[in-house]
Amino acid sequence: MTRVGILTDTTASIPPYLVEELQIELVPYHVICNGENLRDLFDVKPDAFAEYLARLKPDAKLPTTSFPSPGEYVEGFRRLAERTREIVALTMTSKGSGAYQSCCTASEIAREELADLNIHIVDTLQVAMAHGWAAIEAARLAKQNAPLAQVVARAYAVARKAVMLQTADTLRYLFMGGRIGRAQHLVANVLDLKPLIGMEDGVITAWGTARTRARAYARIVELARERIGSAAFTHLAFAHCGAAEQAEILRELYFRELNCIEEMTTPLSPALAVHSGPGTVGICFFAE
Repeated sequence: MTRVGILTDTTASIPPYLVEELQIELVPYHVICNGENLRDLFDVKPDAFAEYLARLKPDAKLPTTSFPSPGEYVEGFRRLAERTREIVALTMTSKGSGAYQSCCTASEIAREELADLNIHIVDTLQVAMAHGWAAIEAARLAKQNAPLAQVVARAYAVARKAVMLQTADTLRYLFMGGRIGRAQHLVANVLDLKPLIGMEDGVITAWGTARTRARAYARIVELARERIGSAAFTHLAFAHCGAAEQAEILRELYFRELNCIEEMTTPLSPALAVHSGPGTVGICFFAE
């Protein structure tokens, strides 16, 4: 039996090979599209969904999303309980979703059903692979049979350090989805500018604008350099929504100036793509 099991949701956008390798239990968000309720990453895949979003007319009604129900989290806990009695569950920011509260409710139900189950819930106050890195690093430590306290501490430490920076052609998707956070003031001002957004204290925040994608990418690298400083060990994910070629352009620019000990490219899950929009490109990293 595994000493500690790791559970998180699909918006962490963790590459499938790592989910399998690290035995991370995934609970799906939901994408409601044309009246159909689709399980994020299970019933709807990133590339096909990004293509669908790109084909939508400007006045079309956007799909919506919903977080996992307590029952879905309980099912995840049950599956993990088959191989462990200690679980660390990580959710995206509680300031942008109800997943954290849903997970807390589920843990109470699971503890009543399985009295010896020890569940610790981590509100990462992050999104996408900034959230995903915390789950990955917790799972890596769990795979080494580290005790629960160490796994929890690692999850919090990475979540606190992680940074998400991204750009897109429009803030329409964030605005329509109600996830605009502190970047609200950019909506009326960006026009043909490329917005730069990040996350601070669990809330979407404006980091500026650029006139072209090339300048936006250069600014992302500049901001990363400021955050990383002299850190020798950086873990980096290039994230995108139907824009793998653009992610590669950003990757090439990044490695002209900076380095890392681990890198990967991963599409945003459809549940995130609803709010970021097609063409979104960015990075999620943590340095230590």
